[in-house]
Amino acid sequence: MATLYLVPNVLAEGEWQIVMPAQVETILTQTKYFIVENVRTARRFMKQVNREINIDECTFYEINKRTNDADLPRFLKPIVDGYDVAVISEAGCPGVADPGAEVVKIAHKRGIKVVPIVGPSSILLALMASGMNGQNFAFKGYLPVKPQERTKELQSLEKTIRNSQQTQIFIETPYRNNQLVNDVLKSCSPSTLFCVAANITGENEFIQTKTIQDWKKAGVPDLHKQPVIFLLG
Repeated sequence: MATLYLVPNVLAEGEWQIVMPAQVETILTQTKYFIVENVRTARRFMKQVNREINIDECTFYEINKRTNDADLPRFLKPIVDGYDVAVISEAGCPGVADPGAEVVKIAHKRGIKVVPIVGPSSILLALMASGMNGQNFAFKGYLPVKPQERTKELQSLEKTIRNSQQTQIFIETPYRNNQLVNDVLKSCSPSTLFCVAANITGENEFIQTKTIQDWKKAGVPDLHKQPVIFLLG
């Protein structure tokens, strides 16, 4: 039977070869069926990897918040017919904070071989560079948007850190980054460690870990509309 490949995408502009193996080019060149979040950005990434890929010969299935769950099994039909299918993340690794996980789940239920390809994960790269506990950590996704609920959640995360030394990792919609930072600085204890990891692997990469008290003194750079991973420890 054919294979479901999980192909990572770049996190920032630049040479893709710096962050991914040559195997990515082989798979994207030889595969004709793709499951992606956005067809336009997936096509652009494929052309970046190999300009000789004939995009018009490829079939794309979109999986995002508008996709009907009932359509997902259909995306794997080419595998049943003997053709490989590749899931391409919008950025980073498929299946990690990514809707592609739902397709992978169906593939396992159907006995389809799933092969993850090495690539950059902003979550793990941020954890590596944070200096925080890499033995015990949790990715929380998005925190509540409403201020009162967010404050309560941040206090809960701090309690978990104190009780189990578990690093807490989370993200925010890029245009709300600055507000999140303000809420963290207001809500968390002065001694709590806070890491800001922005534009990972990009030319203007910024990764720093300080206590809340030190961040208040030094100030946090403008993170508006930038891809950022936040960590508390």
